[in-house]
Amino acid sequence: MPALIDSILGTRWFGCLARAVLTSMFWLSGIAKLADFPAATAEMAHFGLEPPAAFAAAVIVTQLVGSALIIANRRTWLGAGALAVFTALTIPIVHHFWTMDEPFKTLEFYVVMEHVTVIGALMVVAWKSAPSPAAAAH
Repeated sequence: MPALIDSILGTRWFGCLARAVLTSMFWLSGIAKLADFPAATAEMAHFGLEPPAAFAAAVIVTQLVGSALIIANRRTWLGAGALAVFTALTIPIVHHFWTMDEPFKTLEFYVVMEHVTVIGALMVVAWKSAPSPAAAAH
């Protein structure tokens, strides 16, 4: 790998930036829901989640705390796991493409595939943040 790229990838700022970009869909959504809690509650009600205010609060906490843990690189596995489970749960609740007619069926299928990709990225973050077996043995 060229020295310049290697030196950039090894910096703390690049790691923090990468983790912030990866989680941006979550923390931006959490901030938007926090800024307009009535809309967040209405969104939960729209998807049949009862009580909607409690679900909205849980979503906000999951999105913001999970993102913060990943960005801070502290208990990254917990933040990544929470966001991955949250993302997986949105598939049957929000993106149930198998019940839809075309063209929405195909469009929602692509959204689900994007969600699966995000889950994979969160898995990589958790994996890469874990101490190596050699470091754990010391």
